[in-house]
Amino acid sequence: MNIRYLILTTALGIALLASCKQQGKENAAPPPTPVAITEAKTADAVYYDPFQGTVVALNSVELRSQVSGFITGIFFKEGEVVPKGKELYEIDRRKYIAAYEQAKANLASANANLIKAQKDADRYSFLLKQDAVARQTYDQAVAALATNQAQVAVAKAGVLSAQTDLSYSIIKAPFTGRIGISQVRLGAQVTPGTTLLNTISTENPIAIDIVVNEQDLPRFYAYQKSSTDSTFKLQLSDGTMYNKPGKIVAIDRGVNNQTGSIKVRVKFANDYDVLKDGMSGVLSVLNNESGERVQIPYKAITEQMGEYFVYTADDTVAHQHKVMIGPRIKDHIVILHGLKAGDKVVTDGFQRLKDGGKITLGKPAQQGAPDAKQQAK
Repeated sequence: MNIRYLILTTALGIALLASCKQQGKENAAPPPTPVAITEAKTADAVYYDPFQGTVVALNSVELRSQVSGFITGIFFKEGEVVPKGKELYEIDRRKYIAAYEQAKANLASANANLIKAQKDADRYSFLLKQDAVARQTYDQAVAALATNQAQVAVAKAGVLSAQTDLSYSIIKAPFTGRIGISQVRLGAQVTPGTTLLNTISTENPIAIDIVVNEQDLPRFYAYQKSSTDSTFKLQLSDGTMYNKPGKIVAIDRGVNNQTGSIKVRVKFANDYDVLKDGMSGVLSVLNNESGERVQIPYKAITEQMGEYFVYTADDTVAHQHKVMIGPRIKDHIVILHGLKAGDKVVTDGFQRLKDGGKITLGKPAQQGAPDAKQQAK
């Protein structure tokens, strides 16, 4: 009986001792976390805001006929640059020439009748002063003179109208520009104002249209008044950068009340015809907040539910700080708010940290898999 009691007491003592040791281990403070730190520094941060845009000609016109008829002449090479006033298309002119000649003949006839009426009026006026003709005869001569004068005016208008129609039968380039592929061929019938013949547009300079939020309007108005060669940078659809500076040429008259946006047009020189009407590109616009900004390594940022945080080192204690980030510049990121130059920022080993956790400088433990980071916007 005593032996059994002794054995039971010994077992209970051993179990109690083991439990106390385990509880002591659990209550012991965890060791400091090895981390790597760096200092937040102020550096020059020049960055741009991207806007999707479309290249547009500053002047583009659809060529349409103002008279009807059949195409009897095409006097250009498709895709070439044509000078202002160059003849491009001819519409069958025969009936317009005939109408013009008839109008001139009508004018000549009206002028002859006017001369006769003027002489009659002068003669009857002289005779009236001599009481050699009735007053009624004189009045009729004066009325005939006025009628012939009106007929001359009508005939002159007819000549002008016929001459205008005749001129419309030759379609000329309204300005110097590149003409496209013809939409009609020889012998095709055209209808006034309806049939599209071709399109001509200017190429140098050329522009790109972007759409911006109304909140950005003051910024773009300021750029319209004053900008530098580095304010606008154009990236082409193949990823290459266009090597000419841009300048705002126009801001649309009003804001779209459905989208709260407005169109801005930026002009570029196009000496070598690199830019073509209708191309797409990305216009990078200098951000107003560019300049001397606090920057830290991008890898020091963590994201939690759309918010961004960093850990700073205060001697042997780490503190978590919410920050507002700017653009990423290579392997660094701009901090707009939340840090100041000189703050010690934890760059490695923060995956195991909590706010107020103990830290020590050293080589951070390697993780089996790196913590996922969301790329900063």
